[in-house]
Amino acid sequence: MDADFDRRHAAIARWLLIVCAFIFLMVVIGGLTRLTESGLSIVEWKPLTGWMPPVGDAAWQGLFQKYQTSPEYQKINRGMSLDQFKGIFWLEFAHRLWGRLIGLAFAVPLAIFWWRGWLDRRLKGHMVAALLLGGAQGVLGWWMVASGLIDDPRVSPYRLAAHFGLAVAIYGYLFWIATGLIGLSGEVGANAEGGRVRRLAVLLFGLVVVTMLSGALVAGLDAGLAYNTFPLMAGRMVPDGYFALGVTFANMFENIAAVQFNHRLLATLTVLSALGFGFLAPQGSGDFRLRRAILLVPAAAAIQYGLGVLTLLLHVPIALGVAHQGTAVILFTAVLWAIRIAGYASAKPLQTAAIRAN
Repeated sequence: MDADFDRRHAAIARWLLIVCAFIFLMVVIGGLTRLTESGLSIVEWKPLTGWMPPVGDAAWQGLFQKYQTSPEYQKINRGMSLDQFKGIFWLEFAHRLWGRLIGLAFAVPLAIFWWRGWLDRRLKGHMVAALLLGGAQGVLGWWMVASGLIDDPRVSPYRLAAHFGLAVAIYGYLFWIATGLIGLSGEVGANAEGGRVRRLAVLLFGLVVVTMLSGALVAGLDAGLAYNTFPLMAGRMVPDGYFALGVTFANMFENIAAVQFNHRLLATLTVLSALGFGFLAPQGSGDFRLRRAILLVPAAAAIQYGLGVLTLLLHVPIALGVAHQGTAVILFTAVLWAIRIAGYASAKPLQTAAIRAN
């Protein structure tokens, strides 16, 4: 009975990790869509029929005519040819289509596992919550796009940050559930350091999340195209224009100088904290899995920081910009994994079932 229970949980975990991989790729596609300025090429939202690509000249002309009424065409791309429009259309279409495929990759196996009775009450609640979050993400994505279809051909940085943040939250939620089902309690030895490592990893996780959201604001404002020197900004550690909008809420989230400086500061604090976290690896312990989970964090942070600096210095080339966004999710995953492994290492035998259930 226990073997069958573990087999079912392992199957569910593998499915959820596959969905996580789909979401990770979605984040990468989203970054590519933003960096190529393709996100406003489709000016309407069709949740049920939007998966169908345009077929024939009439369909293409109809889509192009709708795009020509948008602020982006009127103020930035006036005179664009139909072939040029197709270039930006297909990337946004792929972005939306991949979102629908993620929904199918989640909903169809969920229905099968539910029908077979493989989901207990707790897992059913988690799955329904994840399904609702996925639907909310679709609505939020359109709400973000709609903000760039009114007057200013640029999506709201706040809505962009919310859209990115929810995608990462769903990814983290499913990853946490999946790793809780794998059952590592017999593979991770009890370790007195586990509790302390877990507490520090949770603090670092919070810093990573804040830094990622600040990066989304940088992306939304195209702030990476300004102050392309490092570590100084226009020859100063703190740029002259830091309080250009006054000592206000708007200044901290809408002023390019302040937003970029804040992201630099948060990123530096994150990489230094991650490097410090790496020194916590219990060198004298035989628990290789815990040691490895800890050391993955500074490695991912160092790569992410280096990519961020290069992206800035080279004026945000598309490949580096996409890599920087994708590596942020990898760092997020590494810290979440460290929290999970440290939790197993610090748990007493009787706590194991509770950890796996959550």
